[in-house]
Amino acid sequence: MPKTVTVLIADDQTLFREGLKDLLEDEKGIKVVGEAKTGSEVIEMVKRLKPDVVLMDIKIPEIDGISATKIIREKFPETNVIILSSYEDEAHITEAIQAGANGYLSKMLPASELVNALKTFTSESVMIPQPIMNKLISGLRQGLNKDCPEALTPTEMKVMSLLGKGKSNKEIAHELKCSVKTIKNHLNSIFNKLGVTNRTEAVVKAIEKGLISPDS
Repeated sequence: MPKTVTVLIADDQTLFREGLKDLLEDEKGIKVVGEAKTGSEVIEMVKRLKPDVVLMDIKIPEIDGISATKIIREKFPETNVIILSSYEDEAHITEAIQAGANGYLSKMLPASELVNALKTFTSESVMIPQPIMNKLISGLRQGLNKDCPEALTPTEMKVMSLLGKGKSNKEIAHELKCSVKTIKNHLNSIFNKLGVTNRTEAVVKAIEKGLISPDS
């Protein structure tokens, strides 16, 4: 039986928050465990409720969504944070990923796509829809420094490309016809070469270094 995904909604707009809660509560496999109106409130609720996922707005009072994401991902790494925002520019997306967000979705997304994203989401994925990812990549590739501390092997480049598309270890292993353990070894090597500690940081660094392109 599939595990129920527990969700905490963080948004200062009451109508949006309540509408999202009503939408998600009608779905099997998703349970809304709380609502927060401010950044400090969401941090306190994550500590108490330990949700699987926080749907986080960027512009919330007291502590903004980016800062709250950073605190949550550092203190409670078992809780994933997905930014749900009306901003789709590369500056906000980059900031969110660097803060440790596991994904970045637009508030303009159809309800069915948000529900499907939550149901299929795994903490291994970097959930950024391809149009937003392309915009992010294009923006970061302008005037970037392509020098890499240590060159990635052709296989590591393939892994990095699939990582940038939000693929899980299992999906990458299937595509490259090898074991999940082999992919984990490749990822450890990539992390060391790029000087990062997790998948989201690796994606950002790879974009900055020009290792991932919109056509990858």
